[in-house]
Amino acid sequence: MVEELTQAEGAIAACADTATWAQSEDELIAALDTAYRIEQRLAALKLALIRELDGRGNATAQGASSTAVWLRERLRLTIPAARRLVDLAAVLDVGNPGVRHALADGHITVDQARVIADTVDSVQTAAGPEAADKALGVLVDWAGQFDPTLLRKLSTRILDHVAPDIADAAAKAALDAEARRATRDRHLTLSTLTDGRLRLTGILDGETAGLLRAAIDPLSAPSGPDDQRSPGQRRHDALGDVCRLALRTGELPEHGGDPAQIVVTTSYDGLTRQLGTGTLDTGLHLTPEAVRRLACDAAILPAVLSGAGQPLDLGRQRRLITGPLRRALVLRDGGCAFPGCDRPPRWCDAHHIHHWADGGDTSLTNAVLLCGHHHRHLHHSDWAVRLAGDGHPEFVPPAWLDPEQVPRRNHYHRRT
Repeated sequence: MVEELTQAEGAIAACADTATWAQSEDELIAALDTAYRIEQRLAALKLALIRELDGRGNATAQGASSTAVWLRERLRLTIPAARRLVDLAAVLDVGNPGVRHALADGHITVDQARVIADTVDSVQTAAGPEAADKALGVLVDWAGQFDPTLLRKLSTRILDHVAPDIADAAAKAALDAEARRATRDRHLTLSTLTDGRLRLTGILDGETAGLLRAAIDPLSAPSGPDDQRSPGQRRHDALGDVCRLALRTGELPEHGGDPAQIVVTTSYDGLTRQLGTGTLDTGLHLTPEAVRRLACDAAILPAVLSGAGQPLDLGRQRRLITGPLRRALVLRDGGCAFPGCDRPPRWCDAHHIHHWADGGDTSLTNAVLLCGHHHRHLHHSDWAVRLAGDGHPEFVPPAWLDPEQVPRRNHYHRRT
């Protein structure tokens, strides 16, 4: 494949060097049509490559939080553009193959393919596969006449063309059923288990479901090929990240708006030896690993006790990276400092480069901003972080990723 693409690239480069002024009007128009058709065919190939890379987890294996973030770094795209490519690649992979073939044949554009794929899927649900195939033919024909915006408007009445006998009834029945289900079924139940954990169950209406997915989907990607978490476990961790963000805003009601209400109690000796367990103020016991990870988070209030159970450091949040010190850290890092991450400061924890339980101090030279994903990734991987000579953080990749272990930096935040 690479050889063929390289040959095609050479042919296109040769065409680009051809003087356009020497071409007739008919030749220019024909060349434009051909170039545009090739562009759509290449788009189909690009989407297929993106889908395969996404399925293999190549992007997250290199430390990116998602394939979209990796594409932004690799192809210099905006995140919205990269996400649209990943989403469309997935839709074309699992949807009606006719849409993929129409794009590969150069009959439709990428934006039109997105509209057609959505519409064909809806028609198949409402009227079955035969009507969906008819809808595909109609929409591809329309794509030769209308831009994506108008095509989407026209597609809302596609059943009038492919299944007129059920169009009105299907539309009204779908709206009525959706409204009834949303009103009747929405609920959320929080059940405390005997060991202190919480069981979360419920059904969300369409609007709330959209909000939840928008919040947690970007945070739910695997952290790499060695990430053994199930999709449900990744969503669980993403929900925790969203809750931390909500607490950090300080805009919640008084009962739940102060993150310092989360108290982790542990012994100083056990913590420094990485053996001490901890206890939340709800009574839930934590492993030593969880205690040490939470101790990095300025939104947690540790209560560190001596061997006799006397408080050594209650209210440690004041000594962690908050206030002027956190503001200085935000000015320096601008957001998550991990290479390729664009998470803003409000999503980030302040991580001690040299853990405070191991003797590290709480200072600007011993801290780095990390989003929840990369904070966990750093704790559970072979990546290392340090401050370079210019005072900015750099990350050393593991040898399996880069045998030379050349330090990497984040270039997506404006720093002071």
